[in-house]
Amino acid sequence: MERNNWRLITEGWAVLSYQSKHTCICIRKLHHSINKIHSLSSFISHPMGKKMLNNDNNNHQDSEMVIQISKSSPSLKPNDEQDPLILPSSNSKLSHHQHSPPRQPRLASLDVFRGLTVALMILVDDAGGILPAINHSPWNGLTLADFVMPFFLFIVGVSLGLTYKNLSFSTVATRKAVLRALKLFVIGLFLQGGFFHGINDLVYGVDIAKIRWMGILQRIAIAYLVAALCEIWLKANDRVSSVLSLWKKYRFQWATSMVLTAIYLSLLYGLYVPDWQYENPVETSSSAHRIFSVKCGVRGDTGPACNVVGMVDRKIFGVQHLYKKPIYSRTKQCSINSPDYGPLPLDAPSWCQAPFDPEALLSSVMAVVTCLIGLHYGHIIVHFKDHRDRMRNFVILSSSLAVLGLALDLFGMHINKPLYTFSYVCVTAGAAGILFAAIYFMVDVSGYRRITSVLEWMGLHALLIYILIACNLLPVILQGFYWKRPENNILRLIGIGKK
Repeated sequence: MERNNWRLITEGWAVLSYQSKHTCICIRKLHHSINKIHSLSSFISHPMGKKMLNNDNNNHQDSEMVIQISKSSPSLKPNDEQDPLILPSSNSKLSHHQHSPPRQPRLASLDVFRGLTVALMILVDDAGGILPAINHSPWNGLTLADFVMPFFLFIVGVSLGLTYKNLSFSTVATRKAVLRALKLFVIGLFLQGGFFHGINDLVYGVDIAKIRWMGILQRIAIAYLVAALCEIWLKANDRVSSVLSLWKKYRFQWATSMVLTAIYLSLLYGLYVPDWQYENPVETSSSAHRIFSVKCGVRGDTGPACNVVGMVDRKIFGVQHLYKKPIYSRTKQCSINSPDYGPLPLDAPSWCQAPFDPEALLSSVMAVVTCLIGLHYGHIIVHFKDHRDRMRNFVILSSSLAVLGLALDLFGMHINKPLYTFSYVCVTAGAAGILFAAIYFMVDVSGYRRITSVLEWMGLHALLIYILIACNLLPVILQGFYWKRPENNILRLIGIGKK
């Protein structure tokens, strides 16, 4: 019993000694802290100490501001042209100590607008022969088909504004933009240069002496490259807080648009167009050619025969490299079935069968302007986060462009797609802006995304659909499979092609 009591006394003394030791340590630490506080208060009371403390607080506030800005501005890959706004991946692995900020969701209205344009292109290509009223206008005027090209250029510009909103290395972005444009140009040259001869012709290949240099994809490549270079190099570092400051930040891009427009108008109305001639093969002979002479000797003519756009192409490329089925062959002067193709009238002028490229070199200058206008809509999306601000800017700019274009047409500058006149640029860009604003409100603001899912998918695969369907690559491939004779191919089975 005494031994147990002695053991309890010993353990109690050990615990008491341990607690006493730590109590002394805590007292010493408390005393040391009190001394530090006393020294700090003496330092703060000194004038030099107050000055250093204020500087430290300012630095702390600046660091907090930097952290807040970095958190509120999610990074975007500068050169992701295919995905300007990317959805975050569901299987991305974040480390335990480092968390990347969430990326903004992809703007669905971009893909829906692009998909709607692809659907419109397929419609007018397939139904244009049945309903000539929706086909391209033979010369002056505007039809449903005439909106397709400017709509494509407009949405390219909008996408570029989002793609290059956070740009780190301008030289790298420039190199990638040049390579993309070159690839697109080569694809267009392969598809529309004459290599494929179309439906009902199993022969392929093109004579380099007659290859068509310009085309739809070539024009888009040129406009994309110029707009991308403008977005990479021609924007100021001004902070955007209002509509006026937005225009000021991108004033060099607007100056580029004005210079291009001035160059185009001065050449269109100022250059002298002399008489010219061309050769056409005789239908009854494979080697004989007939020479046609066209009388011009004028300036500022915007008719089919004596315009500067055609003259520039003939001088630079040569008449043999132009589109062999001119759009003006559907005019009343050149077709008894106008506005559709048909036999020549007896008094048809000599220029009716002259080659003319609807994607001409000079008119592509104004196509660049359309792309730059779309680029400004991308800037509105980047710098204005409120839906009402975006919609207000969309509607005001679009309405102004449309009214300006209609006024120019009323005063004599006709809306003309083959020449890509300035009035045509304004009207089609305004229509594109109004349509884009409507799609943006329906899809991204109101959330009606499910009903446009097919158009969104088409917009995500626009280039592939264009190559396979609009360029007749898929029909050409299908008709290559036949039973015993080339006429017994899949296309004939489903009623496509001549019987």
